[in-house]
Amino acid sequence: MQQKPHSSARTVGHKLDAIVIGSGIGGLVTATQLAAKGAKVLVLESYLIPGGSAGYFERQGYRFDVGASMIFGFGHKGTTNLLTRALQAVNMSLTTIPDPVQIHYHLPNGLDIKVDRNYEQFLQNITQYFPHEEQGIRSFYHECWQVFNCLNRIELLSLEEPRYLLRVFSQHPLACLGLAKYLPCNVGDIARRYIKDPLLLKFIDIECYCWSVVPADMTPMINAGMVFSDRHYGGVNYPQGGVGQIAQKLAQGLEEVGGDIRYQARVKRILTRRGKAVGVELANGSVYYAKRIVSNATRWDTFNKLLPEKAKPINEKKWQQRYQKSPSFLSLHMGIRAEVLPQGTDCHHILLDNWKQMADVEGTIFVSIPTLLDPDLAPPGHHIIHAFTPHWISEWQGLSAKEYALKKEEAGERIIQRLGKIFPDLNSGLDYLEVGTPRTHRRFLGREDGTYGPIPRRKLWGLLGMPFNRTAIPGLYCVGDSTFPGQGLNAVAFSGFACAHRIAVDLGLYGATRK
Repeated sequence: MQQKPHSSARTVGHKLDAIVIGSGIGGLVTATQLAAKGAKVLVLESYLIPGGSAGYFERQGYRFDVGASMIFGFGHKGTTNLLTRALQAVNMSLTTIPDPVQIHYHLPNGLDIKVDRNYEQFLQNITQYFPHEEQGIRSFYHECWQVFNCLNRIELLSLEEPRYLLRVFSQHPLACLGLAKYLPCNVGDIARRYIKDPLLLKFIDIECYCWSVVPADMTPMINAGMVFSDRHYGGVNYPQGGVGQIAQKLAQGLEEVGGDIRYQARVKRILTRRGKAVGVELANGSVYYAKRIVSNATRWDTFNKLLPEKAKPINEKKWQQRYQKSPSFLSLHMGIRAEVLPQGTDCHHILLDNWKQMADVEGTIFVSIPTLLDPDLAPPGHHIIHAFTPHWISEWQGLSAKEYALKKEEAGERIIQRLGKIFPDLNSGLDYLEVGTPRTHRRFLGREDGTYGPIPRRKLWGLLGMPFNRTAIPGLYCVGDSTFPGQGLNAVAFSGFACAHRIAVDLGLYGATRK
């Protein structure tokens, strides 16, 4: 895909309907949804390619995913297949490869549990360790299905748009009431209604932590209902060619329906006039104006960096008191010889040695081996292993270049040693290794402290604390993992659909479709 750097020409007036800052999946879905309705949209991306944490990079014949390879949203039925629907809106599609096992857990107390795509098989996998909790296990996951079935009946658009809410409620009153019931609920509260075994409750914690980065007591039930059920409904499906293909296709589709995307275009600040967002200024001095401005940056970057401190609304200050930045990650991108992997190895793994260290730095290790699904991402006879574990940027600050390199090397050695529990011959079969730190994530993803999104500072009421797309600054919207419903590619796609819907209504475009 040809990439166009930004022009140095200054653009004045309200020729654009919307400017989107950042080409993460949330921003791209917002842009493509608006462009498909005839809006004039410009996406400004500071990097060379689109995608953000859903991007990719290539080294020595390997194509590595920047982030996780476990992708929801590519189903072909219901309404929760948001990535499929986003691509279809701009006449795009992707070939995907189904993953038969979502996660293979390697946990303390000898728990070796696979989350099979087949729901009944998954329940049996847990029940063999907790036969005395069989009814509780089924009741808990059945309640997750109730949440998912409510979501999967309705068109997922902006909850800030009254006419949409009235229409959906009139069409699906029971589904709406069901979702409303779960909005203030967290997973831990629901799980304890049915499950008493403390070890099984720890398993529910890691089930939540592996995608929400917080335990069950702090994970919204709405999100869990989506993830815990869709993995058996639409399933986990890997895009052929790598995760980066999702953003590449959305960017291509955006341009084909009349939108525009500029690369190497770093937004320095959001411009306001009489308190309203009206445009952006780039680092090179270029200025663009639009009727609506959308930030796909984190809320910390948006309100702490792109706007002056005096412009930060009171509700944003309160939100930052309720939520904090999640940790970033230490990432190992490895190329290995194929014989290193034992026969029957699954694509995704979670490794934890001590329950008390689940949320600690290097406590939980996440592993993806996407070449088990798409061998073309590596040279013949080789595989990719992407291992990542939570890390805080504070541990990587104030180091000389030599100290930084040594610290990366030592951290890589520790992770590879621990992975020996799953892959005993990993070290001897290593062909390529690149270590990324929170500083790497901050540099290439443009996210404050390299964070992957917000997590609550304390137990909150489900999703009720998460902000929607509109902000207190007229004309400014936020999209992505800092908005409802939170982290994950399918979740930020939901945010993109909602944001585009709200803007389309505000611009009088809703219901329109580009011919």
